Amino acid sequence: MRSLRDLTLRPRRWPGALALVLALPLAGCAGDSERPDPAPPASAPSRAGATAGAAPDVRARLRVDGVAREYLLHRPADGAGGGPRPLVIAFHGRGADAAELREKSRLERAAGARGMLVAYPEGLDEGWGAGTRATERRPDPDLDVRFTEALIEHLVRAERADPERVYATGFSNGGSMALRVAAQRPGLLAGAASVSGQLPAGAAGIEATGPVPVMVVYGADDPVRPLAGWPSPPPDPEEPILPSLSARDSAEAFATAGGAGAPVTEERKGYDRTVWRLGAAPRSAHGAAATVQLLVVHDAGHTWPGSDVTPPKGFGPTSRALDATDTILGFFTDEP
Repeated sequence: MRSLRDLTLRPRRWPGALALVLALPLAGCAGDSERPDPAPPASAPSRAGATAGAAPDVRARLRVDGVAREYLLHRPADGAGGGPRPLVIAFHGRGADAAELREKSRLERAAGARGMLVAYPEGLDEGWGAGTRATERRPDPDLDVRFTEALIEHLVRAERADPERVYATGFSNGGSMALRVAAQRPGLLAGAASVSGQLPAGAAGIEATGPVPVMVVYGADDPVRPLAGWPSPPPDPEEPILPSLSARDSAEAFATAGGAGAPVTEERKGYDRTVWRLGAAPRSAHGAAATVQLLVVHDAGHTWPGSDVTPPKGFGPTSRALDATDTILGFFTDEP
């Protein structure tokens, strides 16, 4: 099962009150040392799976609100050359981690070809606060929002990420986290995309607050978090499963916030695409297309379409009719 959680509202102005203390390259994740471990040589695979000839991935630690948070960073092979680079923040699913999403999505391959940085943050207790309700595990439902803001700020400063081309994506609970950031911080992102993640509803509900391009990719036969949403999920002994809107209602919330007109739906081979054209201009003139899109993938479960990784038992099939990674990055960069 997966769940969701939280955020707050503010235009894109870096939160100076955040306790942002350090970001250190790590080869591993043990301890809270302020001394970086030796970086692997560029010619050998790193622990994160970098290959010969490519810029090695880096594990780093960032202290926010007194908590050391970790993330996996992939730099494009062009190194420090060129100007500011687009940045993709990729949130893993509940019960998973950054390395699992990296392997499943292979975002860094397609993003690197586009000169994009990719940061895979690690959630606390292998999950994200994608809704506004406090829980025993997540007593501060806004913690992950502040972490996301701080991570973006740090990568703009330290990695020359372009603040006008910051995007968020994620899978399942991580997809819901990406939608939460887009909903409550529309000025922070130039676009967002969710795979198998919906907006939370009920007491933990999230409302879209401004125009931002959003894509929702969803399996028509998702057995974990149904396409039609989950208004009354069953209890979970580890962490409450939050109610959610349907995939369509999640997309429509962003369309409404962006002043979109009536949607247009077209059938593609293996999936249906519904597009709303935003009436209000998103913040970036060179970000994603000014649309909200819902892609319902046929014969697909709670999976990342196009992935080569076998999903857990009970998650349903993975569609090969759509490459979610290329589709999402093409949406972010407004490729035809």
